[in-house]
Amino acid sequence: MRCCQITKKGSIVAGGYSNRVRATKFNPTGKKRKQVNLQKKTIFVPELNKSLRLTLSTSAIRLINKKGAYPVLKEAGLV
Repeated sequence: MRCCQITKKGSIVAGGYSNRVRATKFNPTGKKRKQVNLQKKTIFVPELNKSLRLTLSTSAIRLINKKGAYPVLKEAGLV
């Protein structure tokens, strides 16, 4: 299963809706799988003096930009 290595976010099954459903709340279209926005990133960690290649969600990338790479990776148990 594809998931973020930091936040552990993965895909979810959500209801799909057509415009007809929105208008009348009738004739639902069924379930649809929604994928998380995952991106492969190479992140340099100065404390370890090495680069790591990770599959991250966009929220995890923002978290790394905010807190720094080492504290986030340590909290996730990757270092």
